[in-house]
Amino acid sequence: MIHILLVYDITSDRVRAKVADACLDYGLDRIQYSAFAGTLSSNHQRELMRRIRALLDDSASKIVLIPICDADWKKRQEIEHVG
Repeated sequence: MIHILLVYDITSDRVRAKVADACLDYGLDRIQYSAFAGTLSSNHQRELMRRIRALLDDSASKIVLIPICDADWKKRQEIEHVG
């Protein structure tokens, strides 16, 4: 399993919701409105990107899936403030 970060900018509300659902279906955690993180095998990464590609219509969109090695994932820094 490989840590991944998936971020997107999709203009269509309908498509954006379907992409978010696909990310959740693959067990990713929403970390921002248009950003998900989690662990996926290489095969699942390819499957997810194929599924997302099939969901896209003619509206402007950009989807980036970034694999992150364990060493770098462990170096991540987070601040979460619940006010």
